[in-house]
Amino acid sequence: MGTLSINRILLLVTLLGLASYGVAKKSENHQQPLSRIAIHRARIALEKSAYVTASPTLLGLGLPKCPNASNSDWIAVFSPASSVTGSTCPAPYGKLPPLLCTAPIKYQYANYSTADYSKTGNGTLSFLLINQRADFAFALFSGDISNPNMIAVSNTTTFAYPNAPLYPRLAQGQTWNEMTVTWTSGYGLNVSEPFVEWGRQGETQTLSPAGTLTFTRESLCGPPATTVGWRDPGFIHTSFMKELWPNAMYTYKLGHKLVNGSYVYSPMYSFKSSPYPGQDSLQRVIIFGDMGKGEADGSNEYGPQPGSLNTTKQLINDLNNYDIVFHNGDITYANGYLSQWDQFTAQIEPIASTKPYMISSGNHERDWPNSGSFYAGTDSGGECGVLAETMFSVPTTNKDNFWYSTDYGLFHFCIADTEHDWRPGTPQYLFIEQCLASADRQRQPWLIFIAHRVLGYSSGLPYALEGTSDEPMGRDSLQQLWQKYKVDLAFYGHIHNYERTCPVYENVCTMPATNFFQGTLNGTIHVVAGGGGQGLDDFSPVNTTWSVYKDHDWGFVKLTAFNYTTLLFEYKKSRDGLVYDSFTIHRNYSSIVPCTFDSCPLTTLAT
Repeated sequence: MGTLSINRILLLVTLLGLASYGVAKKSENHQQPLSRIAIHRARIALEKSAYVTASPTLLGLGLPKCPNASNSDWIAVFSPASSVTGSTCPAPYGKLPPLLCTAPIKYQYANYSTADYSKTGNGTLSFLLINQRADFAFALFSGDISNPNMIAVSNTTTFAYPNAPLYPRLAQGQTWNEMTVTWTSGYGLNVSEPFVEWGRQGETQTLSPAGTLTFTRESLCGPPATTVGWRDPGFIHTSFMKELWPNAMYTYKLGHKLVNGSYVYSPMYSFKSSPYPGQDSLQRVIIFGDMGKGEADGSNEYGPQPGSLNTTKQLINDLNNYDIVFHNGDITYANGYLSQWDQFTAQIEPIASTKPYMISSGNHERDWPNSGSFYAGTDSGGECGVLAETMFSVPTTNKDNFWYSTDYGLFHFCIADTEHDWRPGTPQYLFIEQCLASADRQRQPWLIFIAHRVLGYSSGLPYALEGTSDEPMGRDSLQQLWQKYKVDLAFYGHIHNYERTCPVYENVCTMPATNFFQGTLNGTIHVVAGGGGQGLDDFSPVNTTWSVYKDHDWGFVKLTAFNYTTLLFEYKKSRDGLVYDSFTIHRNYSSIVPCTFDSCPLTTLAT
């Protein structure tokens, strides 16, 4: 089969309603745009004079006037198409309304591209659809999104190969010379054997089997994930490409052997294997958090991730100039609307299919009451970690404890899971200390700590004064570990802006602010890089003494290790990809010789 790509559906409609929006306000930042649709109140009120036509009917390979056209009319995309026909609702709906049990996967107001729709009753819309393993139908609603009445349903449209393997996500494996690849398909184990065919360019290819996972509505923790947000996730496959040569180019393609003996393949992809730990070569890392997904076709006009597409575009345009990506929590902001995970993996496919795409757990992936989360919030929309832990691979032996370490050449990364307890005496605290202590600084001089919530320093409104906010003992619990093991940089998301500190310990700068650091830092530089795309957060009016650079904009960080002694830090804005903040660290191994027992004091210049 050939390459499968995003296809456009031209939707001809008979109504109106366009809403403009700007940057989401703080109170709206975390709201899933689909949650604004009161689908549980929807009434089926089909009108003979209104109808919707979708074309083409197969993807991958003048309407009459509506007499009651209104500015509040809107079009919703449903998949599978049967979800718009008012089928019987499962528990917990019982026998009560709604007649529609499933939220749409996206929507537009009917006048989005036809300004005079309310006068003429005619219009056209274009939707960008991705293959999501099922057919699509389009429904016309009146009554705005708060009191919807479905007045027309279109014909169905589908992809030629709806079950095809799609959206590969690479990730570092348990060892430096292992790469995992995870993908999604409509093929269960009863109909196919999944595998990845891979090898060095121009050499004999290897077949490696893949494991297959899925989950049911009962695997999730609450609504909307278990109610209107539920959608069949298909099957998620993971395979392991092992014993890779360092810094070598490999090609791979995803495959399924069907029960009838035929084969289904994805397009061919390629990646560069990781360098050997300690390898003295150029290595480049991207770090950001809180990106989410965006809609290039203008759907979901009230969406809260206005910078998401800009960040994605910049990373796609610059693919040849970095080696690995760390997305530090709050991945999709699906918040229990499962269709959005397909949308997100399609959005990042050009990146994740060719670069290791490492994620950490955020509140919008994990938090749910009585689910084992450290916090009792409902930010995950009932997903309680199941989606993130299934859709992406990370090198941990227990995915529900989403902390792990990974090596990349001259870098040693320790990734924490702030949605589980990290305080002294907990399993995660023991992991963090072991991870920091295991860094061989002679061969891996650059030690990086990553956590979603701010466990260190931020001038964001919830943090500036005491530095802890909802994170009890965050800074107090960990700063002695950062100091003891001489952590160079600590990265956070959660606060949607950019900020970096001086090298700091116990609220005091251990070195003056500068763009060039020579020798030992005597403290850790803390960086909030939470401007991946979600609505932006304000800074506190408090002038924190340790803050060096703040930016209320979307962006990401790039680290470049030139060799054992020189590291370049750059902050780039998503709007243009230009550098707006940077510094260089230059030092020798003698500046970061690790402490032995009682050889380093618990206090430093900050005493």
